[in-house]
Amino acid sequence: MALVRTRAISRFFPLRTPNPTQPNRSPEPSILHIHFNRINNYSSSNRSVFVDKLVDAFTNRSPIHQNSEELRTIAPTLTPEMVEAVLKAMKSWRAARGFFDWAKEQCGFKHNCYTYNAMASVLVRAKQGAQLRVLARDLANSMCPMSAGALGFFVRCLGSQGLAEEANWLVDEVKRLKLCFLNVYSYNCLLEAFAKSGRVELIEMRLREMVELGMEFDKFTWTPVLQAYCNAGNFEQALSVYKRICDNGWIDEHVFTILVVSFSKWGEVDKAFELIERMEDHNMSLNEKTLCTLIHGFAKESRIDNALQLFDKMRVLGFTADLPLYSVLIDGLCKKRETGKALILFGEMKRNGIVPDVHVFTRLISLYSGEGEFFSANRLLEESKECVNGDAVVWLYNAMLEGLVYHGSIDKAYSLLQDMMGSNAANEVVLGNLFKVKEGTRPRPNNTSFVILIDGLCKFGKSDVALCLFHDMIQMGYKGNVLLYNNLIHELCSLDRLEEAYELLREMKQAGHEPTQFTHNSIFGCLCKRENVSGAVDLLKEMRACGHEPWIKHSSMLVKQLCIHGKVSEACNFLSDMIQVGFLPDIIAYSAAIDGLFKNGEVDGAVELFQDISRRGYRPDIVAYNIIIRGLCKVGKVFEAQNLVNEMPEKGLVPSVVTYNLMIDAFCKTNEIDQAFCYFKRMVDEAREPSVITYTTLIDGLCSVGRPEDALRLWDEMEEKGLIPNRISYIALIHGLCKCHRSGEALKYFQKMKEQEMEPDAFVYVALISNFVSNGELVVAFEILREMVLKWSFPGPLDKNHPVLMGALHKLFEDDITSSDVKNLIADGLLPAISNASDEMT
Repeated sequence: MALVRTRAISRFFPLRTPNPTQPNRSPEPSILHIHFNRINNYSSSNRSVFVDKLVDAFTNRSPIHQNSEELRTIAPTLTPEMVEAVLKAMKSWRAARGFFDWAKEQCGFKHNCYTYNAMASVLVRAKQGAQLRVLARDLANSMCPMSAGALGFFVRCLGSQGLAEEANWLVDEVKRLKLCFLNVYSYNCLLEAFAKSGRVELIEMRLREMVELGMEFDKFTWTPVLQAYCNAGNFEQALSVYKRICDNGWIDEHVFTILVVSFSKWGEVDKAFELIERMEDHNMSLNEKTLCTLIHGFAKESRIDNALQLFDKMRVLGFTADLPLYSVLIDGLCKKRETGKALILFGEMKRNGIVPDVHVFTRLISLYSGEGEFFSANRLLEESKECVNGDAVVWLYNAMLEGLVYHGSIDKAYSLLQDMMGSNAANEVVLGNLFKVKEGTRPRPNNTSFVILIDGLCKFGKSDVALCLFHDMIQMGYKGNVLLYNNLIHELCSLDRLEEAYELLREMKQAGHEPTQFTHNSIFGCLCKRENVSGAVDLLKEMRACGHEPWIKHSSMLVKQLCIHGKVSEACNFLSDMIQVGFLPDIIAYSAAIDGLFKNGEVDGAVELFQDISRRGYRPDIVAYNIIIRGLCKVGKVFEAQNLVNEMPEKGLVPSVVTYNLMIDAFCKTNEIDQAFCYFKRMVDEAREPSVITYTTLIDGLCSVGRPEDALRLWDEMEEKGLIPNRISYIALIHGLCKCHRSGEALKYFQKMKEQEMEPDAFVYVALISNFVSNGELVVAFEILREMVLKWSFPGPLDKNHPVLMGALHKLFEDDITSSDVKNLIADGLLPAISNASDEMT
């Protein structure tokens, strides 16, 4: 018995995929000849006659009725072998099932595992998964003994129809009822069924079970496991299984194919090609079907170079390409605008006797006309007429239109469409001496033709021509579609031609087309751009009735613009109107309104609105929090701002760099530098990287409280972290050092700032001049003054820096060393004239 089982397994194992149409049998004599004693009185010729009669009776090809005396005579002679023969001869699954059920009811007959497998094959061939599921239940209930090979075959049938759960259940039932002794082959078939359905969890469960039973895994165990992991996208597990297969020397073309296809799906194209090269090293090659699948996949993913490499390999192996393969390659080359390569493939295709279809011609014509090669496009157009007939010809002309529009030859495209419409009187029209359209060969345009050109006219700013063409189209009996109306309405709205857009909307409705969300939002955007609040609200009511949502960008833009122009109350009213209509404004719009209220000085209103949106169930985002924190800090309400910062984590938000910078700036301005550094530390602890703004604010704050040494240390720390000080950083440090009477160090950073090609402003010059004059370093002060007036004009009497500079100027004028230089600058008109200090000071 063990020997028989071994032979059966050796026959089944080479089949890696199920072939349910050719059921395999285990040569176990006790099952195969279970009814031998009932048929030994009949010759093989008699059995053949009975089989034919049964087939005829159950396929209604004979007057013999299923309840006839003749069939009742045959019934006692039924054997599983005869039933198998009948089932194999039947083409209809319904007839086969009818016979199968009839046989089961005959006295003395019982189906065996092979008749069940024969019935399963019929159902698989007919793709009757539901019936196969019922048959599996019937098999378990029949208590029919099964060989391991027969069970494996039935499980494969279930797997081929995606019935992994049923296969799993059947194996458990057979084990529970002790109907079969399961071996490695049975489990391998089950793993194969799971792999086809991608049931990784079931595979892993059965693998553990096989280990517990002491079974040794073989090549046909690991191959479906590899397939399952690949299908599930479990990259690491798949590679681990692949390594195990390699280590055991079980690698074959099927394993390579699984991995190659999977790598290509995962986007690992280079690894896929590496595996293909390894296959060649092992004298293996991909089959034709796999090569075609990969080429299609690579071409569609715009990996056309890889697709062509595989195409070359395919030709070397002697496989012939078909129309779909050439089509996808030419399509891929056209997308990358590789005109020459596309034409070479096109020529090869024709030499191989493959007739191009309309899709190939369309892509090539569109490519050539898009590249401005109108002669080649026209030649292809003429050639295509031999291969493409009927209504398909218009698609070729549409490709020409697309190419002309893409190339920017909008006038030529317009002329071509006019000629297709029959608007030109001549029998032959020559467009720019590039291509011809002859009378009798021109196709009638379709809606797509008009969509292409009207869209192109709009794109090139010829909206009026587009509108005229659209109305001509309608008058000629063509029906404008929703896309055409939407394109025109959108274009008119982008040009602020709102009244015409509304007129087109009315025509659209009269033509029986319902406006889409795009239609309404195009007009809504134009109303918002015009700050037409009442019109926007009215349209929102219509949109609500149609179930269309307003786009956030439009409502937010309206609120922002109203706030910028000081119409904060109108902005808030608009938000309230949106709620009344039934739309909840986005947090972006609310944030814009809060910001507007702060800028308008309405602090309480801003806080109230922020609290109101929180009560409505909104979750303000980090931007909204930063806006209100900035507004509160600006008016000195730092304590309230602190409370909001502390509240943010409770709302699931982490304060951003901007949040911390706002708080640090607020405390620096109130000279609470220790509090500022508390937020700086908290910022670092929460992995929020301090920015140049953070450091600049702290440096300015340290100088304001008379801590220049700490400010300089922080400056060094900022540079060590790779943060490059900007112009504002230098101005803050120089001015801060001047406030601390550290003029020498301020001058050093002033020079460094200029070396970095950053322009100091008058504020910096005034601070340095004033500081050096106060320190009695008048020569240095004069040099800085001269540099300033050569770059900037001397501030006028209304400038806040004027009194400070005039005081410094008097001291320089009165000094023996700098007096003559000051007089020269006065003479050149660079400094104001002064008589004496007492007169000026009065």
